[in-house]
Amino acid sequence: MSDLDFSQPIAPRPAAPPPPPPPPVYNAAMAMEFFKSAGKPEGFEQGRTIFAEDEKGGLLKRAKMYVLIVGEVNMVAQNKVIGTVKAGEVFGEMAVIAQAARTATAVAKSACTVIGLDDKQFLSALQHKPEFALMLMSIMNSRLRNTIARLRASGALHAGAATESTVFDKKLLAGLVRLMQGQEPVRYERGKMIMQEGTAGALMYIVLEGRVAISIKGGLVGHAGPGGVFGEMALVDQSPRAATATAEADCSLLAINRPAFLQLVKTSPAFGAALLAGLAGRAQEMAARNK
Repeated sequence: MSDLDFSQPIAPRPAAPPPPPPPPVYNAAMAMEFFKSAGKPEGFEQGRTIFAEDEKGGLLKRAKMYVLIVGEVNMVAQNKVIGTVKAGEVFGEMAVIAQAARTATAVAKSACTVIGLDDKQFLSALQHKPEFALMLMSIMNSRLRNTIARLRASGALHAGAATESTVFDKKLLAGLVRLMQGQEPVRYERGKMIMQEGTAGALMYIVLEGRVAISIKGGLVGHAGPGGVFGEMALVDQSPRAATATAEADCSLLAINRPAFLQLVKTSPAFGAALLAGLAGRAQEMAARNK
């Protein structure tokens, strides 16, 4: 014991990194049931293109998202295969949800059968199975977090302009306030931090008044004004906050905890569809920073 030296302070142990978010829970049977509720099977011969990179739907030909029933589908971007879709998996959803151009080409690797849904059919299916929105949010969350990690590694995280997002229009926003009646808005003065990157998240926020700055690793990546949403990612996959939010002006916010969030997703298809569109738009903005 005489060899022990207590004269030097013991260095504190470094804080353990936060645990990674759980992988998205995918239920192929639920996906099949969801698509069958509003769409019909169609076949594609081997080598046939299902949709093409940079293609965008319009009034005459609406973009579709698909679930693969039989066969395999290759996803090709810039003439390179970037992934293969297996039976039971969903593909092409980003173009429908975000109303944006395709980021890849889908080619039948083998003869295959799919069920496709356009935006109207997707909303119709959500009326029957609104909980499908939560599963899709989990998948999109995982993709978004992976994109952020790649941007950090490449140094391109803060490239491009920080845009302002609006997820809920005035009608939807008023409906949410009515649904959450009895709950007083929370208020933050200009300059106050609302949530911090890397911490646990118990609430998501919808901006009623004011403007909020969203930053990652100290760099501004976006703004949320009235109808904008932030903090929902932590509620979807119960993972640490992906960003820091700070009031740019005096703000009034509707705070929603996870039980209320899950209940809203299950009972309000419009709520789930709006959040999906917001996540899809955010993912596309982040992906554009690396181009």
